[in-house]
Amino acid sequence: MKPIVEFDGLTLDLKTLNDIALNKTEVKLNTDAKKKMLTAREYVLKIVEKGEPVYGINTGFGALSNKFIGKSDLKTLQYNLIRSHCTGIGQPLNQRLTRAMMALRANCLASGFSGVNPEIVELILEFLNKGIHPIIPEKGSVGASGDLAPLSHIALSLIGEGEVEYLGKKEKTKEVMDRLGIKPAELGPKDGLALINGTALMTAYASVALMEAEKLFKLADISACLTVDGIKGSIRAYFPHISKLKPHPGQMDSVSNLNKILPESEILNDHQGCPKVQDPYSLRCVPQVHGACRQTYYHLKQVVETELNSVTDNPLIFVEEDQVVSGGNFHGQALSLAMDYMAMGLAEICSISERRIEKMMNPTFSELPAFLTQSSGLNSGLMIAHVTAAALASENKTLCHPASIDSIPTSTDKEDHVSMGPFAGRKLHQVIENTKTILAVEILCNTAALDYQRPLKSSPACEAVYEKVREVVPKITEDRVFAYDMNKIIELINKNELIEITEKLIGELR
Repeated sequence: MKPIVEFDGLTLDLKTLNDIALNKTEVKLNTDAKKKMLTAREYVLKIVEKGEPVYGINTGFGALSNKFIGKSDLKTLQYNLIRSHCTGIGQPLNQRLTRAMMALRANCLASGFSGVNPEIVELILEFLNKGIHPIIPEKGSVGASGDLAPLSHIALSLIGEGEVEYLGKKEKTKEVMDRLGIKPAELGPKDGLALINGTALMTAYASVALMEAEKLFKLADISACLTVDGIKGSIRAYFPHISKLKPHPGQMDSVSNLNKILPESEILNDHQGCPKVQDPYSLRCVPQVHGACRQTYYHLKQVVETELNSVTDNPLIFVEEDQVVSGGNFHGQALSLAMDYMAMGLAEICSISERRIEKMMNPTFSELPAFLTQSSGLNSGLMIAHVTAAALASENKTLCHPASIDSIPTSTDKEDHVSMGPFAGRKLHQVIENTKTILAVEILCNTAALDYQRPLKSSPACEAVYEKVREVVPKITEDRVFAYDMNKIIELINKNELIEITEKLIGELR
């Protein structure tokens, strides 16, 4: 039985967040965190009793911050805030992103600097434990002043309004809560604002992207090795001493993987005296290119690991200092820039993979049948599978136009610089899906190329991947609907089976 995850605003990590988002790990509020939250809550209530205007507690919001709100209207103020800010549009976020968002907001509030009622955080955690997932439209946030619209759709469900997904069906929130005996949250001073002011959507996009990208960078190294043997390329360029003379961390990790995956290949040993002096860059420069791409992942990971336990609400309650301070931790610039950066890294993984695919299609270089089919002319082979990879690699170039350098003023120019982080996140996730497909096409091609090298075998790791692919994709003998094969390989990628079978043989890859 897995231990219950306790939210304290201090110790959330990527693995735990992924477990909550994917595996529905049980969660609860840490006792000490709850005490700290109650102290900040009492501080907020004292401000209300004094009747002095303090932003976010008894004033309007954004450009309306100069409007003082009387004590009798403070509850209405919070409900109006939530309802008016539910302006999201587009497709609902998937369940994984929704759960990550909920967990991130709960963890932020658990830090005790928001002055929110702890019962509201406990309600978020109850939703997570019972699998109640608010319907959150994907569009409508500019990534500053918090992910206001997306978080408002979560808050709307907490007050018993809007819609949720429960047991695979979309239902009215109130009906689900009534059926399960759950009481809606009652909002008091600052509760609504605290629920919606933060970077939870951006951080969710970045966190999920990291979990997916970690696998894709490993898979790219595996796929490159299969291609090297499929077209009898050289391993000489992966001589570790070369990379030691240019020791970027990503390059060192990639070259380490390549030298773990390829040894003991009969194919490599068979052509040591061949007249080819140098391979094209798409083969020869794998450590340098894959390595540089990996460093975009390392940077985003560093940013996210900081953001996971950051306090992104506004204003913040500093009880010991006896201050309520309005700042800008809700701004998502660090996340936005880093997500754009990793999108570029993945796009380059796709670009070099597409070039390796082309080398396998081209008999002038590969010395294999054109398009990896024996009866060319009658059969087109993998000609158009390569075109699909080329189309997606080109699409990535447009998707990599940075969202983070854009800004559009809102709220009568009070919020005059924004990060566009949610769009950076959406684009990054599209690039991730394209990367899966392009690597699937490369694996479809290089496993076919290996068939032409028989009876020689590749390395034990590459042969294990080959056999796993052949369990779902038969050897190509004539034309068929190759989209089915590509989707079968994408399924293996999503289940992480190709990496798992490799690491089972040679140990963990970097």
